Amino acid sequence: MSADNNNHDAIIVGAGAAGVSCAVWLARLGLKPLLIEASGAVGGLCRRNPFKDEWNASLPGMTGPQVADNLALSLEQAAVSTLLSSAVTGIQPLPEGFAVSSPAFAHSLYTRHVVLATGVRSRGLGVPGAGSPKFGGLLIGPGAHVVAQDFRGKRVAVLGGGDNALENALYALDKGAAHVRVHARSLRAQKQFIRRLTPECIVQGKYAVDVGAHTVNGDPYDVIMVFYGWEPCVEFAEALGLRRSKQGFIATDMQTAQTSCAGVYAIGEVAQRQHPCVVTALADGVTAAKAIQARLETPA
Repeated sequence: MSADNNNHDAIIVGAGAAGVSCAVWLARLGLKPLLIEASGAVGGLCRRNPFKDEWNASLPGMTGPQVADNLALSLEQAAVSTLLSSAVTGIQPLPEGFAVSSPAFAHSLYTRHVVLATGVRSRGLGVPGAGSPKFGGLLIGPGAHVVAQDFRGKRVAVLGGGDNALENALYALDKGAAHVRVHARSLRAQKQFIRRLTPECIVQGKYAVDVGAHTVNGDPYDVIMVFYGWEPCVEFAEALGLRRSKQGFIATDMQTAQTSCAGVYAIGEVAQRQHPCVVTALADGVTAAKAIQARLETPA
């Protein structure tokens, strides 16, 4: 479709599970959504997750890319207008709606409703370039880059005390790592993961990381994996002045997914409204779609 067409009831930014769900539901409700995605493919974090999603009861045994393919198929079958490779760089409030801008557009797009579904990125060490080839063996967050890493015979440090940290520590051991040690300031992971690691594998308390020397507390490692949680991808929406949670996520109304700015909704991991996963993201999309329908159909 052409970006010159501004006849849209809502613009959804982000084509992960939450954004796709919202767009499909809006279309099925007889409304006209536009879905905009920065990357060249639908699926968000699903597209970059090579593992089977055993937590998704509706699609057992499917990998992240397979789930992403189904999301793309749902958009196609609902005839949702979609713009890929179109990173949104700004959203400006107007007297009656919003202007959405991107270098991919000839001019701004206008809409009464905006849905933020841009997801999250892994928090890093705060070192410029960390995770790039310059720092070989430093892996930030989960994903395909972990699968691509050869762990055989390696000494591995895992930083973080959540589920992702311990799951990936177990993954490294399963893939032949010679030594794995988890460094956690606090341990928050499920007990089922903790029980599968020997006490010697987990060190709680403060620790020091030297990225250049590839050491943790002075001990050398071949691979350092960082799992410090997530931060929302919403820099483009700063002009909206949205209220945030203590963790920096977009604060929303639980019943409608609306933010502190009327007409703006935030769904999925960018808002962390519920335990983050594909299923809750899908539910968030439905919530926002129904709220937008109600807002459009309520007499002024």
